[in-house]
Order: sequence, then structure tokens, then C-alpha cells
Amino acid sequence: MTGCSLRELAAVRSMDRRNFLRASVGAAASTALCGFTPLRAMQLPRKRKVVVVTFGGGARDEETFAPEGQENIPHMLNELIPQGTFCTQVVNHGILGHYVATASLATGAYETLNNFAMTPPENPTVFEYYRRDLRRPSEDAWVIAPSNGFNRIGSSNRRDYGPSFGAQVLLPKQLLASAMSSGSHLDYEHLLRDNYETPLFTPEIGGMGEAELHRIANILKLSVSDFMSNARNLESPDELSVFMARQLMTEVAPSLLWITLHDIDIAHSGAFSLYLDGIRRSDRLCVEIWRAIETHPEYKGCTTMLILPDFGRDSDTNPGGNGFQHHRTGDALSRTTWLLALGPGIRQNAVVDRPVDSLDLVPTLGSMMGFSTPFAKGKPLHEVL
Repeated sequence: MTGCSLRELAAVRSMDRRNFLRASVGAAASTALCGFTPLRAMQLPRKRKVVVVTFGGGARDEETFAPEGQENIPHMLNELIPQGTFCTQVVNHGILGHYVATASLATGAYETLNNFAMTPPENPTVFEYYRRDLRRPSEDAWVIAPSNGFNRIGSSNRRDYGPSFGAQVLLPKQLLASAMSSGSHLDYEHLLRDNYETPLFTPEIGGMGEAELHRIANILKLSVSDFMSNARNLESPDELSVFMARQLMTEVAPSLLWITLHDIDIAHSGAFSLYLDGIRRSDRLCVEIWRAIETHPEYKGCTTMLILPDFGRDSDTNPGGNGFQHHRTGDALSRTTWLLALGPGIRQNAVVDRPVDSLDLVPTLGSMMGFSTPFAKGKPLHEVL
């Protein structure tokens, strides 16, 4: 597929999303959805926090924004999108693997590392930029990641940056594996599923050392027994991640929090019903995170939330792919996604149709929070600033 055809098809997808949204949010919002004007909606608070939510594995419009799919994202359509600015055409030109794509989102540069290798990004991450420029402590930037394969996502090895400026990375599955007693694996097996894409390359979920386990427990003010008790009642790994995020918000209140959800990627198993379950759960969890932000005294009124998939999934009509199951073809559906921003200073009920590069996220965060991103390749999204 040529670059031109990708742009053309991405533009068509963008207009489809606009039309789907206009039909779904009702006549009252149709004027606001017709375009964007670069006027600031309100004065920004002096103290600003940012929560980024990414999806490991995107969902196609057929199962989300299209009329036949809107029943799967009721919270996104009815509660979140009306409160924010929605970019309909976010294109990922990089490698379509979850770790490498998430690393690219976090650095603002297309990474080329092995998707299944536990190696750090080559370029500085947004967390390094943030902490280095603003001289923030390590507890002010956190990543909650879906699998052991993400354990190096918090920082690069770049000279003048690196782990001393990186984010703390919380791997809920690793924490759970450390806390489990022998014989308890069956009770938590549904929470320990890791890489759905290529099981042969899935790293074993090993536990952390006892000292590290208790360090995390002390930070989160959560005993091992309470953690296990809460985990037992959760439905999926993403629910475990959001539970940990809420605990982290309560006890630490980091100013930069990055949460990666991964349940949708169960589509690789080939079970369409499980794929839909992942979409519906992600929709519900996103609104739960936003409600937690809006009711938390440290976050309410001063927090911007940005939601975006790392990339999409293959079209049913592309003979080189497997439809919803994978993201191997590099076609327009697998590369074109969306971004939603909401919070103070973000225009409500606005839609941005112009092409946006997935690398634009990091420079946008830098402009929001006041730090430089010298090695990032994207550009700030002026529509959300």
C-alpha cells in the first residue's frame, strides 16, 4: 500500500467517524461537532496533572463507532466524547507491535526495537523529559503496564536521560505472581494471561523479590492479603491495572500517570465474542478512570486525560490479514486510530478531522505541562492546548 492510498483511506475513515459521532451524540451537539476554533475554552489551572490511557490492540470502527458497533462503547459515546475534543484521524506509521508501538507513543519517535525483547526505548521517554526538565521526584511519574514485556518502558538508556529520570513501572501481574502462595494460581489464572499475540515469545511472569514486593505494598498502603482479596474479585488483567491505578492515585497522586490496557488484544485468540468483551470492558474502565479523576481531591479540576489506541486491526476485506484477529497488513484500518482529550482547557464536543501522527502525543504533553521534548519527532496538537 502506498503512502498516498493510506492517507486517502485514513481520511475516509476520519469522515466516517465524524458522521457516526454526529448521529450518536444528538442534534444539540451537532454544531460543536462541525469544527474546531482555536479559542481556549477556559483558563487552565496552575497545577496540572495528566493521565494517559492507551489500548494494547485497537478496536475497529465496525465494532465501535459504526452504527452496528456503538452499543459496545456507550460510555465513550454518551459520557466521555461530549466532554472532550476527539481527533478522528490518528495515524501510526511505525511497527505494529504492542510494546514497540507503546514505546513509540511514549517517546514521540518511531522505535525499531524487537517487540518481544525486554529492552528500553532508544529515545528518551516523556517521563524522562518531564522529570529532568521540571526536576520532579521519581514518585511523580508512573506507568502501569499490562505485561512483563513492558518492564523497560519507563526510561531509555539515552545519555543525559536514562533510568535516573524515568518513571516507576508497576506491573500488576508481576505483583500478583509475587504475592501468590503455592497452590493459589488457579484462583488468579484469569488475571495472569500475558501476551495474546505470540505465546511462544511470551516471557514467563516471574515474581519480584520480597523486598520489592513490600516496597510497592508500602507505597500503595495495601497489604499483600488485601491486594490478593481484591484481585480475586476482578474479572480481567485490565481491571487489575485500573484497581492499581486508583490505589496509586489515592496514595501517591502522581502528576504524570500512564495506564496501558490490554484486554482487547485477546482478539488474537480468534474469539470474536471475547474481542467484543474486551471493547466493552475498556469502554467501562475508561469512564471509571475519568470518574475517579473527577472525584479525587488531588485530580479534580486540574487533570487532562488522553485516551488512544496504539494502532488498529486488519480489515475484513484485506486478503493478507485475518480481520479483527490481527494487525499484520499495515492497511488503513490497522494504522488509523483516534484520540480523545478531556479536562480543563479542552474544548467540549469538538472534532478534529485533520491527520494527526501518533508521535504528536509527547510534544503535546510537553506543551501542556511545560517541559521540552527535543528528540520527539511529532508536533503539539494545538487543538487541545
